[in-house]
Amino acid sequence: MTSFAETRFRYAAFMSTASEHYAHHLGPVYSWMVGDLEAASARATGELDGLGLPHEAHGAALDLGAGFGLHALPLARRGYSVTAIDSCETLVGELQRRTAGMAVHAVADDILDFRKYVSKPVEVILCMGDTLTHLPDRASVEHLFADVAPSLTNRGLFVATFRDYASAPLQGDRRFIPVRSDENRILTCFLEYGDETVTVHDLLHERANGQWQQRVSSYRKLRLPPEWVVGKLGERGLKVRAGAGPGGMTMVVATKG
Repeated sequence: MTSFAETRFRYAAFMSTASEHYAHHLGPVYSWMVGDLEAASARATGELDGLGLPHEAHGAALDLGAGFGLHALPLARRGYSVTAIDSCETLVGELQRRTAGMAVHAVADDILDFRKYVSKPVEVILCMGDTLTHLPDRASVEHLFADVAPSLTNRGLFVATFRDYASAPLQGDRRFIPVRSDENRILTCFLEYGDETVTVHDLLHERANGQWQQRVSSYRKLRLPPEWVVGKLGERGLKVRAGAGPGGMTMVVATKG
């Protein structure tokens, strides 16, 4: 008879990485998850307005974890030359189609390797939409911050938004989160908390030929206390402030110089 511990071990062995999870599970439905793309684009533009970024810029910007370009597009429309990096090839392909003819260089790669695409310091680095928590461990977050600091110009901005899974873990049935549904698709996630990570189980139901089919994929995200993020950025000589961000996320803004 298989013990409970053995069952959990085998399950963990087949758990997806964040990149695998997006490549095979969420990437193909991510635009659908977002819903009204025009409204989402307007919100992203508003976030940049709230940061005080110039409406007519002439510098360079990096968008780490760019997805299909919610922030890369408004950055380019402001005049920035944008390098947009995401590990999901499906989303990068969509980003390339959406930014055709614009000053956006879309790259499918690990955001931890962003410095090979930076020839000189840039004015803005964004890491939005909970991207930080997708990194494999806290050491990787520190590695990213160590590379961000020298990659910014004087008075350059690093901005990150992420979900605070650390301060107030959801309890009981609140761990079941409806993401989106329509007549042909339902996406629900369930959170399972560990000491420094939270396992996200994404349950996707899709109707095909009149029948409902279920696909399930799970991956781990980091539990990053906002004060830890602020402290680690401060150690890199950046001036940091944190506050409420969009969609219930935490927003951290770090300035160089």
